[in-house]
Amino acid sequence: MNDSELPFAFGTPPLRARLRAAPEDFFVEEVLGYEPDGAGEHAFLVVEKRGTNTDWVARELAKFAGTAPMNVGYAGMKDRHAVTRQAFTVQLPGKADPDWSTFPHADVSIHSLGRHSRKLKRGALRGNRFVLVLREVEGDRAEAEARLAGIAARGVPNYFGEQRFGLGGGNVAQARAMFGGRRVDRDKRSILLSAARSHIFNGVLAERVAGGTWDAPMDGEIWALEGSRSWFGPEPFDDALAERLARFDIHPSGPLWGRGETPAEGAVGALELEVALRDEDLAKGLADARMDQERRALRLQPRDFAWRWLEDGALEVSFGLPAGAYATTVVRELAVLV
Repeated sequence: MNDSELPFAFGTPPLRARLRAAPEDFFVEEVLGYEPDGAGEHAFLVVEKRGTNTDWVARELAKFAGTAPMNVGYAGMKDRHAVTRQAFTVQLPGKADPDWSTFPHADVSIHSLGRHSRKLKRGALRGNRFVLVLREVEGDRAEAEARLAGIAARGVPNYFGEQRFGLGGGNVAQARAMFGGRRVDRDKRSILLSAARSHIFNGVLAERVAGGTWDAPMDGEIWALEGSRSWFGPEPFDDALAERLARFDIHPSGPLWGRGETPAEGAVGALELEVALRDEDLAKGLADARMDQERRALRLQPRDFAWRWLEDGALEVSFGLPAGAYATTVVRELAVLV
């Protein structure tokens, strides 16, 4: 099921628009949740880049600093067709920082925040802040305002975005081939395992969206804690859980498939097993790869969600998301992108 086939929580989007008419129309800034500790052998940098990918910047930083690429760390991959601001560390044992202001790439600017004792690890961030501009907007503005208010009030289904599945969604087919015996290198294996899990998760979430239960409890529910990878349940739904659900402290969750049985029971457990068995080769491959059963929230709340119409009729939307969530998942409920 590709992105266009996934059901919408609020019905057909009221707008058609263009995103990324220019890199500046898609701005993303990391929110790490911590500062450099001020000591150590790792230079801690904030890098703003335009139209370049994270891995390329990491290699160029290593070259400029005279060190190996493996000595450069970052918390997350950032979009190429965008303006992004993110942190890097560069290990420089016994060496002073080079003059970062002379970094020889016009589309990359570097600000040094001092030293840090550890290399930045993938995933070591709280989330990201986005400012997106939709251009060539077509559709009824009043309907768009109502949809924006609905997103602010209820959030959106927490689908994995198309980026997780590769060009044309090909990562899922490659995962099937890998599970069938095709050899892949270690880095590619990790990407394909993630794609297989994401495909099953999106299938479960699609069923919950179609049934109107993506943000409501079902029998046998497992609850995901907001801002955490922790989960609990199943347990009887009561007033206390209802209050926590209403204030976005907990969310219904779906499976990141792995070995063993889903912890969900009742109607939720039956639905998750049914969806997993539709892609039995993926489910078995994940279990054979010794992936553990984990959970992901079905509901995504954009933080500090705001919007404004620009003088040329474009629509600017800004919000924060936790790590692992996709800005395009929010936008798809508002506009068909062309």
